[in-house]
Amino acid sequence: MNTGTFTTRSWTEHVASGADDAPRYAHARATFAYTGVIDGTSTCDYLLYYPGEGFTDGGQASPGIERIEGTVAGRAGSFVVRHDVRYGADGIDDTWSVVPGSGTGELAGLTGHGTAKGDSDTIGYTFDYRFD
Repeated sequence: MNTGTFTTRSWTEHVASGADDAPRYAHARATFAYTGVIDGTSTCDYLLYYPGEGFTDGGQASPGIERIEGTVAGRAGSFVVRHDVRYGADGIDDTWSVVPGSGTGELAGLTGHGTAKGDSDTIGYTFDYRFD
């Protein structure tokens, strides 16, 4: 299993529709720095749903799209991943996969999937990958 960490460098969020105390959704843009089998930086966009006051289900699930630039196991380029992240008071629980055909440079042909889980600015991840 290939592992590493990523650290949140920035987070900007704005409510797209709905009031603070009611069901609403927001757009968030984050930047991350990766170390480990992935070494590089990224920009990620999330579409977040907040259910409003009085509703708790242990976390909401939201999609995200992230473009990572850097290296995977020493091979340079960029690639895009699609996230399905659950989030709540106890942090995040994320599963993600490489978007087919999104690899550039030496990362062309990259496929794979990963996980991330944690509740701080630095989160551990796993990444199972291969090059076609």
